[in-house]
Amino acid sequence: MRIGYSFWGFLGPGITDTPDGGRSHRRPFIDAIQAAGHEVVLLQPNRDVIEAGDHIADRYLFDSGLPDIDVLFAEWRWSIPGRNTTACTADGHTCDLHRQTELIEHYTYALGTPTIIWDKDRKLPLNHPLRRHRRVVVCEAALAPSAGARSLLFPVDDALLERADPAVLAAQPRPFPLTYVGNQYDRDQAFDHYFAPAAAHLRHQVAGKWHNTRRWPWVSFIGRVPFDKVSHIYGESLATILLLPNRYAATGQMTQRIFEAVLAGCVPLAPSTIAHVDQFVPDELIVDDASDVITVVHRLMFLAGTVEHSDLIAACLAKLDVFRLSRQLQTLEAILGEFGALRSCR
Repeated sequence: MRIGYSFWGFLGPGITDTPDGGRSHRRPFIDAIQAAGHEVVLLQPNRDVIEAGDHIADRYLFDSGLPDIDVLFAEWRWSIPGRNTTACTADGHTCDLHRQTELIEHYTYALGTPTIIWDKDRKLPLNHPLRRHRRVVVCEAALAPSAGARSLLFPVDDALLERADPAVLAAQPRPFPLTYVGNQYDRDQAFDHYFAPAAAHLRHQVAGKWHNTRRWPWVSFIGRVPFDKVSHIYGESLATILLLPNRYAATGQMTQRIFEAVLAGCVPLAPSTIAHVDQFVPDELIVDDASDVITVVHRLMFLAGTVEHSDLIAACLAKLDVFRLSRQLQTLEAILGEFGALRSCR
């Protein structure tokens, strides 16, 4: 099939001052789709070249028009007042939402093109008409997605999982007992409960965009870092905490941070409030509060570099099996097969 793929982000490292978690998995996912025999046409601008001056995306096909496609696949964009809701000529405007609207109106509504909406941020309202459209499948990156939606998790390349060596990772020096990488968005409550009190007792660092930090003067915020530095930060850290917005935690939607951390040997602690949390981390890494975080991290500090540490990293790697790229590709192929059957019945 010829798949028109709409996303607002990067295929490479991109630029530092932007929130795009898709950089960890988008290019391997698109590569796998093409390796499976499909053609992918990218329908948003090539931001790698335009903004980052990076030609990593040159081998991919971009089209700013309305090319012939069999399926529209859209990483869902939503209204952000003052940014993508303004006039195209306004300062600071981004045209992601306008372009997505054009694509949906042309392909989904006018032509009846089968459409996959990947609601990666859980921003598509439950009453949105697209959820009821007979030629639309909504996917969420959650183990317990909304009624009627499919589970399509953020994929981690199988090859990365196969190459990861727990013994080598356990042997690395890790001067930071605790680290968090990620932006503040909707995480204040979780940060207050799990990270901030523990940070008062442990050497730590917090990387990402945190615009309001006055309430935590003892926390070491280092600001946004380039995407290709994330692995290094995790690589010098013993543990992290998987802090999620409530709307993610309630459905068991885990971000890409879990495999970014584990692949670097940084052990992820997971709040017990996350739905299906036992599918993400071993039981001994599930925490109820900051006191649990401190206890677990102290134990990790004692085990650092030992066989027990290596075994724990291996157990964390095993938990990543649910995110395997090959499994997510099977989900996509099943949906495409349904679209093919639908088309043959017309």
